[in-house]
Amino acid sequence: MITTQDFRKGMAINLEDTLFIILDFQHVKPGKGKAFVRTKLKNLKSGAIIDHTFRAGEKVEAVRLEEKPVVFLYKDRDIYHFMHRETYEEMALGSAEVGDAIKYLVENGEVTILSADNKPVSVKLPKFVKLKVVETKPGVRGDTVSGGSKPAKLETGVVVRVPLFIEVDDILKIDTETGEYVERVKK
Repeated sequence: MITTQDFRKGMAINLEDTLFIILDFQHVKPGKGKAFVRTKLKNLKSGAIIDHTFRAGEKVEAVRLEEKPVVFLYKDRDIYHFMHRETYEEMALGSAEVGDAIKYLVENGEVTILSADNKPVSVKLPKFVKLKVVETKPGVRGDTVSGGSKPAKLETGVVVRVPLFIEVDDILKIDTETGEYVERVKK
């Protein structure tokens, strides 16, 4: 058990039988009343981000997560298959454990599996991934009504807003945390 004073960014906690990662926290001591800790937590199963307030000194259960770098091999219905690069150990996870990472998984793409008590609980993506554009409308010069951007469907099926000059078969760098276009890597 840890108290709110032990909170650190990236720490995993068990709150109401659900695993969360602390994304951000702030100790608040108002002029009136008792101090509290305002946190931003990411649910490891669903990927949802919530705000939660703890009383100062409140105890919660800390969870030790193990990180295992793996390669995504393939998808078979709702089962995702991964392999550890060094030991060649294969593991299969359901779509519940993979969560929102599904949107950015490409074959032979490197990810990290987070495990608690030797049980996989989540897939952690790299900060950026490179994905190929499979479908987009041609950009019309002077068409800035849509803010100079257009939708583009990527190889994983996710749709992102991209600049007008992006074409089919372009490789894009996508931020996995925000889901936004960063830059065109190659044409």
